[in-house]
Amino acid sequence: MNKIFRHQIWHLISLIILIAITQLFISNNHVLMSSNLCRINTKTWFWIAIAIPILHQIYVLLIWRLELHRNIFSSRYGVKKSFKMYSIGFSILFISRLISIIVLALSNQNSLSINPLIAYSLVVIITPIVIYLFYSVKKYFTIERAFGIDHFDKDYNEPYEKRGIFRYTDNGMYVFGLMILYLPGLLLLSNAAIVVALFNHIYIWIHYYCTELPDMKIIYGEVIDK
Repeated sequence: MNKIFRHQIWHLISLIILIAITQLFISNNHVLMSSNLCRINTKTWFWIAIAIPILHQIYVLLIWRLELHRNIFSSRYGVKKSFKMYSIGFSILFISRLISIIVLALSNQNSLSINPLIAYSLVVIITPIVIYLFYSVKKYFTIERAFGIDHFDKDYNEPYEKRGIFRYTDNGMYVFGLMILYLPGLLLLSNAAIVVALFNHIYIWIHYYCTELPDMKIIYGEVIDK
């Protein structure tokens, strides 16, 4: 159990601080939370959009660690089947992140106090970066690796990818991938959606330092620090 929950006290503390800061935003922006969509108020949509990434990352944490240290799923179902089942859950939760932000942006549209031209210019800048990121993942990095196949397949041992967008950063998924979550807020000028996108972007780095990086050091050794 110590291995499974290694560094997760820092995960918990960081998440509590992040939620507290988010709550402070809500407390100081009652007017922005007063609208509604489908008879559900913006504040409710906001916390649904916050809850989904938390659920997603706890899901990944538990599956990764249980498989890495106990082989719980692959020993019962085999690597291929267990990874496929995990990937379905991962995909549903990741897509839910984007959908929940779109719904929130619709509920809270026209609340962002910036010139629409600036917001749309940011969309024009971000969109090709996101497209290039997902192209690079599919062509070079592979979807399986992005999902965490190395936690399931003990024979998996690929070098760091240096093609495509990964020539600029080893962690393209976290640096550029979550930029897609800012698009609904920018397109619909939603203050709340931008805040949730920022929450997602900060929280994924908490996941990286508290879960993924320690796991990578176990799987690949200290070579990852080079």
